[in-house]
Amino acid sequence: MVAKTLYGFEEVLATELRNLRAQKVQVGNRVVSFYGDTGFMYKANLCLRTAIKILKPITSKKIRNEKDLYDFIQSIRWDEYLGVDDTFAIHATVNSTLFNHSKFIALKSKDAIVDKFRKETGKRPSIDLDHPDLSIDIHIQQDMCTVSLDSSGGSLHQRGYRTATNIAPINEVLAAGLLLLSGWDGQCDFLDPMCGSGTMAIEAAMIACNIPANLNRKEFAFEKWLDWDMDLFEKIEEVCLSKTRDFQHSILGMDKAPSAARKALTNVENANLTDFVKIQQGDFFESEKHVEGPLHMVFNPPYDERLEIDIEDFYSKIGDTLKKGYPGTNAWFITGNLEALKYVGLRPSRKIKVFNGKLESRLVKYEMYAGSKRTKFQQK
Repeated sequence: MVAKTLYGFEEVLATELRNLRAQKVQVGNRVVSFYGDTGFMYKANLCLRTAIKILKPITSKKIRNEKDLYDFIQSIRWDEYLGVDDTFAIHATVNSTLFNHSKFIALKSKDAIVDKFRKETGKRPSIDLDHPDLSIDIHIQQDMCTVSLDSSGGSLHQRGYRTATNIAPINEVLAAGLLLLSGWDGQCDFLDPMCGSGTMAIEAAMIACNIPANLNRKEFAFEKWLDWDMDLFEKIEEVCLSKTRDFQHSILGMDKAPSAARKALTNVENANLTDFVKIQQGDFFESEKHVEGPLHMVFNPPYDERLEIDIEDFYSKIGDTLKKGYPGTNAWFITGNLEALKYVGLRPSRKIKVFNGKLESRLVKYEMYAGSKRTKFQQK
C-alpha cells in the first residue's frame, strides 16, 4: 500500500507506520509505501495522523501511448471491485514526458472501464465525482502506470470534528505533523496561544491520549468496497480504543478574538475532548505562562498571507512576550513569511522546512530557559 503525505512529514509518517507494525516501510517523496493486510488498511486509515490518503495498488504496467493505457485499463477484472449499478470516480496524476495531461488520462481510463462493462453486460456503471462507490487512482511515472484503489475517499485531514472555522484554518494533517516534528508526546503542559478554530490543541490532545486520529470521521471509501468487513473494522476500532492513555497535564487554546474562541470550543466539544482541552479568550501579548514546570507551545501565527498584520510589530511582540512571560518553555511556530523571523529578536534552535498548502514555510523552535541560558548550562 501507499500512504500519501505532505512534504517534510515522510519520516514522521514512516515512524507512525512502524509503530502500528506495518511491514517493509519505505520512504519516498511525499509518500511512504508499506505492506499490510485488509485489517491493517482499516487501522492505517483510522490511526495515521500524517497520512492524507491510503492507496491500495492493484496492478501496474509499462505503457507508451494512449492505446496502451486503454488496453491496460480494459484488461483489469473490474467486476471484482465494481458492480454495474455502482458509481466510480478516477483521479489521475502524471509525471511523464510521454503523457502530460492528467484529465485526459482520467477520461481515457473512464472510457476503458465503461466500454468493458457495456461490452460484457450491456450496461455501464455511472460516474459520481462527489460520493462514488469506488474511487480509482491512476499514477503514471514516465512509462509506468500504476492503478490503485483509494481506500480513504476524502482526504484524511477531514477528521470530522471541525464544523466551525475561522480565516486561514490550519490543515489537521499539517497540525498533527508539526506537533510530532516538535516532539510533542503529552509529557508536559501544552499551549496554543493563537488557537483559531482549535485544531492544534485538539490534535495535541489526541496525540497525548493516543486517540485514533480519524475516530470522528463519518466514513472511509473502503466501507463501500465489495469486500467490506464491518465486523473486522469494529474489532480493530475497539482494539485501537483500548490503547488510549491517561493525560495528567493541561492543554490550553487561547485566542484574542471571542468568535474564534467560541468556534474552537465547539470543535473541542465535537471531538469529545472537553475533559482534556480548555479554550479561553485572551491576548497572547498580554499573557504570562499559566503553569509551573515545562511548557510545550506550538502555534500558527498569521504571516500576512490571508490575515493582514504589521509583520515587524507583530513578530517582535512574539519575541518580547516569550522572553518576558514564558520561562521554561519550548516554543514552536510555523511561518510562511521567512523575513518575519528576523523581527522575533531570538535565535531559533531549530528550523524545519515544511509547506503550508503551496507556501514554503518554516517550523521554528525557540528554547526559553528558566533563568539565563548561561546559568542553565552551568547547572548541568
